[in-house]
Amino acid sequence: MRAGLAARSPWAAFVLALLVAPLLAWAQAFEPLTIVTQSGQRHAFQVEVARTDADRAQGLMYRRSMAADRGMLFDFARVEPVAMWMQNTYIPLDMLFIRPDGTIARIAENTEPLSTRTIESGEPVLGVLELVGGSARRLGIRPGDRVEHSMFRQR
Repeated sequence: MRAGLAARSPWAAFVLALLVAPLLAWAQAFEPLTIVTQSGQRHAFQVEVARTDADRAQGLMYRRSMAADRGMLFDFARVEPVAMWMQNTYIPLDMLFIRPDGTIARIAENTEPLSTRTIESGEPVLGVLELVGGSARRLGIRPGDRVEHSMFRQR
């Protein structure tokens, strides 16, 4: 009977754990989110959730691409007016500003990559969802549509 690599060498097990742990953390970093349009269409996404100041500050900076069914959800943990920008962000994004009940308050479409211009929510919101630029138009997503995610209390 053969013993596994980890059983033969504690160092091999340690190195294997160092290599696999980040992959597992990355795989678990996505959460399901659905946007329900007023016409009843449902659009499913897998999103990273930025819950800390550091994660919110980093956002999607320095990324060169993002799959059409992915996104980043910014959880501000309190309801307040927010402002975003695109500094060091290389891909155009749609920014969906979301109220605490999950309804979309405002959409900033195809924001300009690398811009330092601020993009304001226009009213107090709990979160912002960033999707690949053009997604809102392509999928028919509009203000008043509903975002389903555990962060929002549903009506």
